[in-house]
Amino acid sequence: MENVTEKSEQRLIDAFSLSDQVALVTGGGSGIGFDIAKCLRAAGARVVITGRRETVLQEAAKELDAHYYVNDITEKHLLPDLVERIESEIGPIDILVNNAGINLKKPVWEVTDEDFETILQTNLNAVFALTRECGRRMKERGRGSVIMISSMAALYGIDRVVAYSASKSAIGGMVKALATEFSPLGIRINAIAPGFIETPMMLKAMNGDPSRRDKAISRTPMATWGKPDDIGWATVYLCSPAARFVTGITLPVDGGNSIGF
Repeated sequence: MENVTEKSEQRLIDAFSLSDQVALVTGGGSGIGFDIAKCLRAAGARVVITGRRETVLQEAAKELDAHYYVNDITEKHLLPDLVERIESEIGPIDILVNNAGINLKKPVWEVTDEDFETILQTNLNAVFALTRECGRRMKERGRGSVIMISSMAALYGIDRVVAYSASKSAIGGMVKALATEFSPLGIRINAIAPGFIETPMMLKAMNGDPSRRDKAISRTPMATWGKPDDIGWATVYLCSPAARFVTGITLPVDGGNSIGF
């Protein structure tokens, strides 16, 4: 009986293990990206984080026991070189988490064309470009997992975030389209739509807008905010062997907010 139990426990561990896989997390130096990187590291992955602020990346990489590269994902012409450097210096990228993104909160009549294009450039165009570059190499190896970060703003209407909503809605469509092309090649494409996650930035925004805060919590069946590692562990699951038959989905991690009334 003890031998059977030990084997069962090992199967469970193996199902969620990312041992020796190389995981690239954009925007991994702070916020939700940091916790995604932390959870991937805890699952055994060798983690690489990128971002624009070297000091932040240095501190995060030290805490995570991870590697870092300073990079601005909107400089799309530099992405092929970034991927080449990571693969030659660290190893083949098995997991890509497209976490980096920006938001803009303005009434629609104040959103300029430049504002709109900036959001799309970061949240959509750069995400596609990096996914394409990593995907080319994953295709050659016949394996890989790509995670996009979507949003509640892609699932229902939220005022004053039209550009952000457009970019995240497009991510959902891109996930489905890419999954049809990549999945037969052994590469799974999925997205996570975080609900209201307790970060300093979110709490500051909510506390500054009590009516919005009360509305958000009242329509969340679990009646609480999520934690950053809730997104991290969902990422681990979607990248692990336990999710080997899961592709093309957007997974809400939101305490039920998307189905609340």
